[in-house]
Amino acid sequence: MFAVEADIVYYVIDIINFVSASAPVLSPKTWYGMPAYAKDGKVVCFFQSAQKFKTRYAILGFSDAANLDEGVLWPTTFALKELAAAEEARISTLVKKAVS
Repeated sequence: MFAVEADIVYYVIDIINFVSASAPVLSPKTWYGMPAYAKDGKVVCFFQSAQKFKTRYAILGFSDAANLDEGVLWPTTFALKELAAAEEARISTLVKKAVS
């Protein structure tokens, strides 16, 4: 059990580091006990732990304050089973677009 909890901490720290680097205008905060990032006091993106919510994957989500609009339909949450360079690059792109 401890190893799983330690993995969660490192996973969250990785997300905090590269989201902060991708969009320095965002302010880190907690939202429902999980990491989130706000711009002008409004949450733009957030993380939900798979272990805390007893789901099979973690979630990176974006609120309606995020500028991700693409026509009339676009995704606002993304399932994460692992975090490697490709996922970090995609998330970085999404975060930059969200605050543009």
